Amino acid sequence: MSTASSPIPVITIDGPSASGKGTVAERVAAALGFHFLDSGALYRLTALSAMKHGVALDDEAGVAALAARLPATFRGGSVWLENENVTDAIRAETVGEGASKVAALPAVRAALLDRQRAYCQLPGLVADGRDMGTVVFAGAVAKVFLTASAEARAGRRYKQLIEKGNSASLTALVADMQARDARDSARTVAPLKPAPDALLLDTTHMDIESAVQAVLAHYHSKQ
Repeated sequence: MSTASSPIPVITIDGPSASGKGTVAERVAAALGFHFLDSGALYRLTALSAMKHGVALDDEAGVAALAARLPATFRGGSVWLENENVTDAIRAETVGEGASKVAALPAVRAALLDRQRAYCQLPGLVADGRDMGTVVFAGAVAKVFLTASAEARAGRRYKQLIEKGNSASLTALVADMQARDARDSARTVAPLKPAPDALLLDTTHMDIESAVQAVLAHYHSKQ
C-alpha cells in the first residue's frame, strides 16, 4: 500500500532543475500505466501568470491568490493557461527562475498543495518535483531523489535550448543552476532535500533509460 489512508500507489521523484526527473517520471508513469504529475509546471504556470498580470514575484499574497485560482489545464500533451497554449512559454529560463522564486513563498505552496494531491488517482501516480516525497506525498510507497552535477545539468539544458534555436551561455547556465539549487535548498518551507527513505540516484553519468529502469526496480522492490 502507498499510505495508511490510501490504497493508491504513489512514486515520487524529486531533484534539482534539469536532473532529468521530469522525463524519467513521465516514462515510469507510462511503463506502469499510472497518472503523471509535473508539479514544477504548476509553479511555472503560477510565475507566468504573475508576469502576465503584473504581479511582483515577491508579492506573496498576490501570487498566492493567482495560484489558488490558476486557470490552467493539461490536455493532449499541452499546457494551457487562460485558454492560451503555454507549453513552450513555461519552459523559458525566465519563467523557470520565476518559478523558483514563487516556490519559496509559503502561501503559494499552501495554495497549490491540494491541487497537487488531487492528482492521486487510481491506478497510481508518479509525481515529480522538489518536495513530492517530503511534503506533498510523504506516504508514497517509493521515493527517489534524482540528482546530477550542476555542470551536467547545465549541459543538458544548453543542448535543449540550442536544439530549439535559442541562444544560450553554458557558463551562465551553470551559475543559474547553482543559484537555483541554493535558493531551493535554503527556503524555510519545503526545502529541496531527499526524503530520509528515498533512493538517491545520481544521473551525471547515467542515460534516461537506465534511470527509468532503476526507478522501476526500486518501486517493484517495495511491492
